[in-house]
Amino acid sequence: MDIEKLADMLKALADPTRLKMVAMLHHRDCCVCEFVPVFKISQPAVSKHLSRLKTAGFVKESRKGQWVFYSLRRETLEQVGLGLMQLPDMSEELNKLEQQGLLVNVCCE
Repeated sequence: MDIEKLADMLKALADPTRLKMVAMLHHRDCCVCEFVPVFKISQPAVSKHLSRLKTAGFVKESRKGQWVFYSLRRETLEQVGLGLMQLPDMSEELNKLEQQGLLVNVCCE
C-alpha cells in the first residue's frame, strides 16, 4: 500500500468519534439515527463522519426501505493493518544521518 494512501486512511481513523463508529460497526450494521443518541451530535454531523469513513473505504452503505445502513468493510481494516506491518525500511536514511554526524544518540540512565 502506498504510504500516502495509508496516511490518509489513518487520518480518517484518527478522530475518536469515527473510531468509535468503526467499533460499533464491528458488531453490526447501523443506521445514522442509531449513532445520534450514542454520540449526542446532530444527524448531519454523524453523516459527515460516516462520509469521511466511506471516502477512506472503511464503510459501505446499503438501503433498506427508507433507511440507509452502514456496514464495516473489514478488508480495508485488514489492509491498513498489513500496511502498518509493511512500512518502508528507513534504515538507509538513518545510516546517512549517522555518517553525517546528524544522528542524536540520547541515553537515559
